[in-house]
Amino acid sequence: MLDIKVLKTKDDLNDSLTKDLLVNFLHFHLDEFGDNKSAISKSIDYAFSDDKGKGGFVITAIYDMKLVGVLVMNETGMSEYIPENTLVYIAVHKNYRVVKGIGRYLMEKALEISDGDIALHVEYDNKTAIKLYKRIGFSTKYVEMRYKKCQN
Repeated sequence: MLDIKVLKTKDDLNDSLTKDLLVNFLHFHLDEFGDNKSAISKSIDYAFSDDKGKGGFVITAIYDMKLVGVLVMNETGMSEYIPENTLVYIAVHKNYRVVKGIGRYLMEKALEISDGDIALHVEYDNKTAIKLYKRIGFSTKYVEMRYKKCQN
């Protein structure tokens, strides 16, 4: 049976579900679409923050006492011109993708508990994710472009 849990503070973590476990899971199962562990860790810290303009949540999917999915949502502290939430990460264990619908369960729970609109970034090559997001009701209104300053 699939158990979906919503974590809103670091106090919701425990000995069997640690921040390191979440970071390592996301780092591994995001495959080529992921970020480094430091970036993932910062997104979880941001989600658990109670600072003004910050916050969010982490949703986990547990199947047969095994972590099989993680979603990280960050609140933006804005509205109207920028959505109130950003879906930062969603990953499902390689052995549980598609068959069990875990990604969809995670997304539906996130949509249910989020206040306001949600934005997400998905790479053009991630066709599976794009298909899921469109089926759920996301649209592609914008193209995101980034400028990175040189690091000396």
